[in-house]
Amino acid sequence: MLNKLQVSTSESYLSSAGEQSLLRPVWVVGQADIGLHNLLCDSLLAAGCQVSHVADCAQLGSAALQQAELLFVFVGGMADHSLYAQVGGLLRSAPQLSVIPVVAYDDQARAAALLELGCVDYLLAPFSAAQLSALLGRQAAASTAEESFVSCSPAGRRLLAMAQRVAQTRAPILIGGETGTGKEMLARYIHRFSAERNAPFIAVNCAAIPEQMLESILFGHERGAFTGAVTAQPGKFELANGGTLLLDEIGELPLGLQAKLLRVLQERRVERLGGRREIELDVRIIAATNRDLQAEVAAGRFRADLMFRLDVLPLSISPLRERREDILPLTRRFIRQFAPQESADELLTRDACSALLSHDWPGNVRELENTVQRALVLRKGLFIQAQDLGLSSPAGLVEAPALSLVPGDEGRAALRASGKWAEYQHVLDTIRRFGGHKAKAAASLGMTPRALRYRLSAMREQGLSIPL
Repeated sequence: MLNKLQVSTSESYLSSAGEQSLLRPVWVVGQADIGLHNLLCDSLLAAGCQVSHVADCAQLGSAALQQAELLFVFVGGMADHSLYAQVGGLLRSAPQLSVIPVVAYDDQARAAALLELGCVDYLLAPFSAAQLSALLGRQAAASTAEESFVSCSPAGRRLLAMAQRVAQTRAPILIGGETGTGKEMLARYIHRFSAERNAPFIAVNCAAIPEQMLESILFGHERGAFTGAVTAQPGKFELANGGTLLLDEIGELPLGLQAKLLRVLQERRVERLGGRREIELDVRIIAATNRDLQAEVAAGRFRADLMFRLDVLPLSISPLRERREDILPLTRRFIRQFAPQESADELLTRDACSALLSHDWPGNVRELENTVQRALVLRKGLFIQAQDLGLSSPAGLVEAPALSLVPGDEGRAALRASGKWAEYQHVLDTIRRFGGHKAKAAASLGMTPRALRYRLSAMREQGLSIPL
């Protein structure tokens, strides 16, 4: 029988963030005669949550699940198969729901298994008011963060849970993932959850800046340091002091600058070009790359000591083809972004949904965003049909010939297994679509011509024949 507790207020107190934010109802699943159960309900009420409880997950109706944002479930006394089946069912039927298992200190293995299943966090019992308040703060911040991800898939939910944890440290973070997966968005998400959320967030794309300018942009310069330096300028490290500095496409950084960057990271101080004064730094460093840095180290293109310095807390974003549960929610989010007057739930036809789910998305989330934006402009009726998406090869364009690989089928299989095959094919298709004009192709791919040259060079080194 459902027991509705009195709602003390609609505001949730966030002691860690110093903010207030509206929360949807919170559900607690477990036996009502358990002392910890009552303590949790009382603590949630004291924190300003709307609390309801049931004895078993099966008692939760679909309407309740759609309204709720948080669900605490006591795992003690539940058999593993029953627990995992019930929690998995909840996550599938209500992907917006954050399921938080409450586990004893000696039962953390089950919590780890539930995190793998898709839970975003867990609460150790017995817990303190400070621990519960911190957890509620993380969840409320996740629901209100402008940069929050769409993460209906278990892989996406695990990534965000890990991002929230590493945000509490000042150790360097390395984000890996294919082009277009949203590495900068994840970096902003981490900054949003850090204690320095109100401090600057500065992003530098190491592949988008000419090599001769990159050192000055990173470290700053004094007046007269070089020809054209008519005024002194602070570098990105100085501008990010006290906050977060994102070094995007770190794999494109020239070797000479890698040594200087390593020195700055080790000494935590920077000296402007042409200057004599060292500036103390307190900066969180997040690096992002679409390259395999270990392979780059083996090839002599990246310093091993710099990689170890950056790779303290590694995070990896799965490509969109490996988390298809996120495709339709992302599509609806982009529709709301580009056409807020439209109903995102009603605009997509069934055949359009099928086309979206069957596409491999070599350009990942960036390609999906561009596809949705194009479909909204070019659709021929009130709804988005499969043909409006333009996912098949457009008529009149020359089909890209098959890539020839060296050495033979073994290399082909390795490339396909690594997920690079689709990325490389997408690059070649884009270049051919623009008639071999690499600057236009680079702009379409969301990279600079210099970064595209690096990409083509890496493709040749993989044994690809590029007839361009």
